[in-house]
Amino acid sequence: MLKQINESVDYLISKGFEDPEIGIILGTGLGKLIEEIEVEAEASYSHIPFFSSATVEFHKGKLVYGKLEGKKVVVMKGRFHLYEGYDLQDVTYPVRVMHKLGIKKLLVSNASGSVNLDFKKGELMLIDDHLNLLGDSPLAVRGIDKLGERFVDMSKPYDVKMNELIEETAKSFDIKLHKGVYASVLGPQLETRAEYRYLKIIGADAVGMSTVPEVIVANHLKLPVAAISVITDEGDPDNLEPVNIQEIIKMAEKAEPDMIRLFKEVIKKV
Repeated sequence: MLKQINESVDYLISKGFEDPEIGIILGTGLGKLIEEIEVEAEASYSHIPFFSSATVEFHKGKLVYGKLEGKKVVVMKGRFHLYEGYDLQDVTYPVRVMHKLGIKKLLVSNASGSVNLDFKKGELMLIDDHLNLLGDSPLAVRGIDKLGERFVDMSKPYDVKMNELIEETAKSFDIKLHKGVYASVLGPQLETRAEYRYLKIIGADAVGMSTVPEVIVANHLKLPVAAISVITDEGDPDNLEPVNIQEIIKMAEKAEPDMIRLFKEVIKKV
């Protein structure tokens, strides 16, 4: 994998991706942060050696490089998921590439459903901890010790300092920001009533189909990471209504401006 990572990095450097400081992964319906960036270079996933191609229509599938709040950033506009048929090495490969390019911090966003019914559609949740319900790990591969320590400590998977900064920023902007536990499931089907009850029992506040593999690899690389979930639907098992993916995207777009404000302030101050 090291040879592949180096080849991907060499390609991106040849396209102008030079010494990014911060990596950003944008989730479903959360692509407008790109409009805030002074774009200097772009690369479609399909053109980057050893990158997979996003197959979901609302994940655009390109890396964007430029300046945001005076910092050099590299942004994944669209991510990969296990439910697309990829494995966890495919899903997390871009994190390893961004780290090799030079990023020192990683910010992640996603759209998720609330399990904690105090969390409403259109609100944000800062991820404080997570539950890996994917049935696998991106570190469970032969030779992983050549890329970093095999037995990675996960007692504090989300960077405490960045989380504190995000919370302080939310207060200063009067943005409602919950803090909780994110459960990552395989999908692509959404949860049943029984599954929502189960998730609540085991301590989840929100559920989605991404983020945790990327965070595990960030910790493997000793790369500080923070993540925000946009609550796009509510999983009340006693009043569960059919969910439309277009409604989820619409709700993500509604909450996106607050997430952008938080990310921009964090980027400015880290």
